[in-house]
Amino acid sequence: MHNIAEITGFFASLNIPFPSVSAHFDAGLEFFGGIMLIFGLGSRFIGLLLAGNMVVAYLTADHEAFVSFLSNPGKVYVAAPYTFLFASLMVLIFGAGLFSADTLVTNSLKDKLA
Repeated sequence: MHNIAEITGFFASLNIPFPSVSAHFDAGLEFFGGIMLIFGLGSRFIGLLLAGNMVVAYLTADHEAFVSFLSNPGKVYVAAPYTFLFASLMVLIFGAGLFSADTLVTNSLKDKLA
């Protein structure tokens, strides 16, 4: 959120379409999406968006690590997007958990519908 001009320049160097729009979208997604994940609100949707964001990061910024998935898996694990991709996929698959806003909303809706 602080160095959008720097991020825009980096995205332009990677030939990402509409680098300014992409930089603002990514900054907002990572900032507000991270806050939403902390509270467990809309976690699966945010997990999907962040996983997509990290796949694009692999394809553009760490393309060498991405294409060496089968030949040299070690490059994939040490690449910067790996941890965030893994965490996003875990939230996408398993959800936010018992102590989350998603659970509170779901339980509240079940009570109202029952």
